[in-house]
Amino acid sequence: MFSDLIRRLTEPAPQPFNDHDARLALAALLVRVARTDGYYAPDEIQKIDAILASRYGLSAEDAAALRTQGEEVEAGAPDTVRFTRAIKEAVPYEDRLAVIESLWRVALTDGRREAEEDALLRVVASLLGVNDLDSNIARQKAAKE
Repeated sequence: MFSDLIRRLTEPAPQPFNDHDARLALAALLVRVARTDGYYAPDEIQKIDAILASRYGLSAEDAAALRTQGEEVEAGAPDTVRFTRAIKEAVPYEDRLAVIESLWRVALTDGRREAEEDALLRVVASLLGVNDLDSNIARQKAAKE
């Protein structure tokens, strides 16, 4: 299943993703943001689980299972562009704003803005088609949490 998703992520012109694949791509992207600073902290894992549970109405166990699958996909995927393409094609703009806010929530879990995380979030927002103003608003909302 994961190798099939990674294969489809690496195709030059991948087929549109179904809902499960888009969920898995988001989980992998959340993990990628958490791992960007070189330390995948337990509080970041808890934050990812909470985001997945809330966003998709999952139990704690199902959210953790989705995150675990996302960890495997993230480790095997070559670049961030593939995740964002899957999400952009499957998620309307308003919901992509919520995706950016969720990514900022993970990045800000430790209470600090790291340069690596800032850079990745700027790229991801652009790849998701989210403008700078909306991304900044999403970051401010995430910081208030």
